[in-house]
This record gives sequence, structure tokens and C-alpha cells, in this order.
Amino acid sequence: MSDNFFTLMIIPRRKSPVTKISLSSNLVRGLFIGSVLAVLLTLYVIYDYASIQRDRVELARLRQQTALQSQEITALAAQVDAFADRMEEFRQFDKKIRILAADRVGRDRKIPLGIGGSNNERIRLQELIDKEDAGLVSEIRQSIGRLNDDANEQERSFGELLKFLQEQKSFLAATPSIWPVRGWVTSEFGTRDNPFGSGTEFHKGIDIATRMGKEIQAPADGLVVEVAYRSDDGNIVKIDHGHGVVTSYAHLSRAAVKQGVRIKRGDVLGFVGDTGRSTGAHVHYAVYVNDVPVNPRKYLK
Repeated sequence: MSDNFFTLMIIPRRKSPVTKISLSSNLVRGLFIGSVLAVLLTLYVIYDYASIQRDRVELARLRQQTALQSQEITALAAQVDAFADRMEEFRQFDKKIRILAADRVGRDRKIPLGIGGSNNERIRLQELIDKEDAGLVSEIRQSIGRLNDDANEQERSFGELLKFLQEQKSFLAATPSIWPVRGWVTSEFGTRDNPFGSGTEFHKGIDIATRMGKEIQAPADGLVVEVAYRSDDGNIVKIDHGHGVVTSYAHLSRAAVKQGVRIKRGDVLGFVGDTGRSTGAHVHYAVYVNDVPVNPRKYLK
């Protein structure tokens, strides 16, 4: 047989004739190439199938992730909407505090103006849910920016209001508002007959008569600026309450405080006496506003 042929011999185990198959070299080459191509095609099909399966798994994961992100965006929209409602509640609360502060301190006293009313641009949940995710995210971003500006403005407003209320608290604490001692008023503020001679005189305070040695309380917070004895007023104590308000107590049997000491409303500053120019046990209570005597009655409750 020529060299262009290959002989394939099949030898059985039993005593049977040997089978010979002659194949041309071209056929063998063709079968080999075909087998290689078949193997390669099979490997490609397997690889392509595996890739499709991976893509399917990745697609399912991305769909699940997209669904979760959509839910998170919707939940975020709800939170932003709830925050917008809270900001509106803060604005209303700010208004109520300012109204109460105005009623408390009187309309003649200035209080800081509040910030504007409801923000018409704040997002509403249902409107956002109806939009595409991209538009939804854009609206949420803008709304968060607006709410952040509102929060900064509200913080400034509350800070302003807190400062004002602290000043009012300080002012009210320094405003005489209680009787320094309980008793009966034997001489009012204003012009009166001179109890030690003829004619009239201007009485700069009120005289409160009570038992000797009774405690005299500070009607407001302040600083003791004078503890002294005078021939006319006897033992006196003077308190500076700030804001131009000063109170004075005369004819004490003795003082219970020292000059330079800070006292609170209700602290004992001295005791009722009959020192100086006096006709009996009492305390002369005077109030000065910017060094001008005013009727203490307006501060008594």
C-alpha cells in the first residue's frame, strides 16, 4: 500500500480474522482537524453557556439591587418629607414662643422678628413617587438643600430668640417684684406733710410699718452697692439690680449683707428697725430708675 494510506488493524481476542481498514492520509488529516474543531466548538459552546449563565445571575442581582435602591429612594423621600413637616412644626413653635414672649414682656418691648412662614417649595411624597428615579433623586437632593438652608435659618432664629429670652430672664430677675417686708403702708410715695415739722415734703418711697427685727427680703437679684449709716435714714442698704434699677432700704436695725455681695430675690438683706429720723419700727422702701425716684407700688404684687 502506498505511503498515502494508513492501515488500521483490529485484532480481536478470540480466534477471529483480523480486520484491516485502510485510510488515506487526507481522510486521517481531515478527521483529526474535524475532531480538533469539534472539541474547540464544544469548549466554546460550554464557555458561552457559562457566560450566559453568569450574565443571567448578574442581571438578576442588578434587578434586585435596583429594586432595593428604588425602595431606599422612596423611603428617603418619605424621610425628607417627614423632615419638612418637622421643620414646619419648628416654625410654628417659633411663632408661638414669640407670641408668648410678646404677651409676657408687653407689646411695648421689642422682640426679634421671626422667620418666614411655610416653605411652598418643600417636597410632597406622592408627587415624588410618581416620578422616575433620576428625577426623584434630583428632587430629593434639591429638597435636602432647601431643608438644610431652612434648618440653618431656624437655628439662627432659635439662637436669636434664646438670647432675647435670656436677656428677658435676666431683666425679670433684676426687676423688683415682691414686697421687701409685709406690713401696712403708713406713708405713700409723693408729696406729704412733714412728720417732723411744718410744711410738706416729697417722699421718695413708701414706709412699711411692721414689728421690730422682722426680716427684709431682696425683691430682685442684684449687687449690694452700699451699706452705711446716715443721720436721717439710719442704717441703709442699697442694691443695684442692673438695667438702671436701684432699690434702697432705710431705718434698719442692722444690715445682713455686706457691700459688694451679689444677692438673689428673697435673700435677707437686713432687719426692720427704728434708726435715723423715724417715728417707729418700719422700713423706708425706695425704687430709682436711672437715678429718678419712682413709685414702688408699680413693682409690688
